[in-house]
Amino acid sequence: MRYVLSGHTLALDSGLCNGCGRCEEVCPHAVFAIHERKAVLADRDACMECGACRMNCPVGAIAVSSGVGCVAAVVNSLRGQGTSCDSCSCG
Repeated sequence: MRYVLSGHTLALDSGLCNGCGRCEEVCPHAVFAIHERKAVLADRDACMECGACRMNCPVGAIAVSSGVGCVAAVVNSLRGQGTSCDSCSCG
């Protein structure tokens, strides 16, 4: 699955990464991979900006604004807070 905003707020600081692999473990869409003992963005376009990677990174090497874009719209629609495209930029 691809998302309209394609992980546009996702940033990985490889200088801070310790290669623990938590981001790869918790990402529901295989956005991360471990290469040469460091995390890399394997498929940025699959990022739904949920924030699981950021919350589980023990060294703060990942930044992402969770709750933006289409994922926020889908979650809000499931909560009964508007339709799936009311709060995102997908039109």
